[in-house]
Amino acid sequence: MDKKSNNTGNWIGVGTAIGAAVFAATNEPVWIAVGVAVGAALSSQKPED
Repeated sequence: MDKKSNNTGNWIGVGTAIGAAVFAATNEPVWIAVGVAVGAALSSQKPED
């Protein structure tokens, strides 16, 4: 498996988990989508190597 694609999935998962946690606290489902979007944005950044 490509290391970049694995990292992408990790960031989206982290963003989704954060969004789900905020959703649980606020009962506003929009936070799940915000979390996914943040995870996708983080995963699209180029490595600093």
